[in-house]
Amino acid sequence: MLGNFEYCNPTRLYFGKGALDNLQGELKKYGENILLVYGGGSIKKNGIYDKIIEILNAAGKNVFEVGGVMPNPTVEKLYEGCKAARDNKTDLILAVGGGSVCDYSKAVSVSAHCEADPWEKYYLKMEDVDNQIIPVGCVLTMVGTGSEMNGGAVITNHETKLKIGHVFGENVFPKFAVLNPEYTYTLPKYQMVAGIYDIMNHITEQYFSGTDDNTSDYLAEGLLKSLIHSSRIAVKDPENYEARSNIMWTATWALNTLIAKGKSTDWMVHMIGQAVGAYTDATHGMTLSAVSMAYYRYIMQYGMEKFRRFAINVWDVSPDGKTGEQIAAEGLDRMESYMKELGLAMHLRDIGVTEDMIDGIADATLSMSGGYKELSRDEIIQILRKSM
Repeated sequence: MLGNFEYCNPTRLYFGKGALDNLQGELKKYGENILLVYGGGSIKKNGIYDKIIEILNAAGKNVFEVGGVMPNPTVEKLYEGCKAARDNKTDLILAVGGGSVCDYSKAVSVSAHCEADPWEKYYLKMEDVDNQIIPVGCVLTMVGTGSEMNGGAVITNHETKLKIGHVFGENVFPKFAVLNPEYTYTLPKYQMVAGIYDIMNHITEQYFSGTDDNTSDYLAEGLLKSLIHSSRIAVKDPENYEARSNIMWTATWALNTLIAKGKSTDWMVHMIGQAVGAYTDATHGMTLSAVSMAYYRYIMQYGMEKFRRFAINVWDVSPDGKTGEQIAAEGLDRMESYMKELGLAMHLRDIGVTEDMIDGIADATLSMSGGYKELSRDEIIQILRKSM
């Protein structure tokens, strides 16, 4: 491993069928005013909302709500949450939902007491937090983002057609997270497989970089093997607890900062995918899957040895009698077949992108330098066109 690093993850996780039983104990650590944040209302249909309200009432909390958090939380919704948090003197934000709800709650936590415009301060200028932060706790109902154990918060501005993520420090990480795999059972297949690919791409974004012998890459390969195995089971049997629990745990470790240690990281699929999302509002995991194969086939030549290793160690490609390029290409072919097997979006046209959007999407894409190739605008356009 190369370089020096510091590692700290302050989030306390409660995992398993009885995980919600620990919420009451956590609530004792915070004041009376709780801002309950959730999405489109599925938690009211599946009974999770009622269970949480019962626990909050038993703890003697004053509960205020912000519902309707959309899959790609907007800056307008952020301002709404900030006002609710301030007006109700919020002591704890309790996020109940998937990654977007958790992301949104962290954005509100740093923005509610921010004297500047939080969009400009945190998402355009990428400044650090220098004001009061409201603590966040999460009850997870959908897996994919790993937002329950990191400082990431992605917000969309439709007016400027920008979707930007700010990765805040450990002071913004959720203080606790409740993970019960059973809460993910009722998720529609489309959302489930989108989340699965989000997990996979989080891992590959960190894996496809560097040339040193790095323990983090071995961890990434193990996570990928587990995800591929369990996702195939979950697609056929959505209530297979073992498969869903493995997927949920893999999602957390894919993006809780551990496997990035000692490495540079890529994130270009996310940069392109987020720009696509700003134009289409398509499901995040599908924006990633739609551009991944064109991107990875383009950069393969620049990181050939790692792509060869990926093919052998993750996709079980036999190296016998093949060149490194043939091995690497076969690995990507197997990855593509797996993605189709899951039912992922494989083309941008499938998620609403039209030819007239391509220049704008390219302009909205930030080119990162941590992977094997820093892309020019023309190269981004080329990848977008190949993804159509």
